[in-house]
Amino acid sequence: MTQTDKMLARKDGAVGYVIFNNPERHNAVSLEMWEATSTILADFAKDNEIRVVVLTGAGTKAFVSGADISKFGSERSSTEAVAHYNKLTEKTYSDIHEFPKPTIAMIRGYCVGGGLGLATCCDMRIAAIGSRFAVPAAKLGLGYDYPGLKRLIDIVGGSFAKEIFFTARQFDAEEARVMGLINRLVPEAELESFVKDYAATIAANAPLTIGSVKTIVGEALKDESARDKAAMAESVRRCFASKDYIEGRTAFMEKRKPVFTGS
Repeated sequence: MTQTDKMLARKDGAVGYVIFNNPERHNAVSLEMWEATSTILADFAKDNEIRVVVLTGAGTKAFVSGADISKFGSERSSTEAVAHYNKLTEKTYSDIHEFPKPTIAMIRGYCVGGGLGLATCCDMRIAAIGSRFAVPAAKLGLGYDYPGLKRLIDIVGGSFAKEIFFTARQFDAEEARVMGLINRLVPEAELESFVKDYAATIAANAPLTIGSVKTIVGEALKDESARDKAAMAESVRRCFASKDYIEGRTAFMEKRKPVFTGS
């Protein structure tokens, strides 16, 4: 499925896993890894059996620690190369942020720089106690484009976004929880089972309802003049016109768990 062994894809029932597999470098990401991520996501998007996607890092030391600095000489050595790198990485971020199905970042260890940017592209972030969060751009002289900052601001607000960037320091998991950066904080030993159960809970619910909410929340975060009100209304109409709506009502009356098909 991928062009590099640094990215792994796994399917577990209705849940797809995207695994950043570069643990010797704390799962730092190269261009080929970003490209492979988009390939995996495209496969999961068209797979009707997959209803939720979990993104995580291999090993126990890091989610993703950002860009692979060892590749900068070949991937970001000139203005043109930097522009190409930024364009490709933003495409991958956008592919995740706009993915049609729910996404969960399962975080343990370091979630730094581009790794934090990656996490903010996901719908939810579930982290292990002991995780660390940072954007060290101000220590490296790097610039951050609008889309990445906007996604962070949408989650934590302007003041916390400034604090993260201005200080360039590492925040612990509890600080991240207080900022609203992560949805759930769990003991490391329980992280995988917690995320698996959470993903299964989401996957068992009505896909059209979840898709509609994802569409409307995404539109609500845009400037009002840019919102696609027709798309929002259509997503709601599809819910009420679906077989799943009938199944949900029937299952409720029959006091049983509904079986949704996404149709």
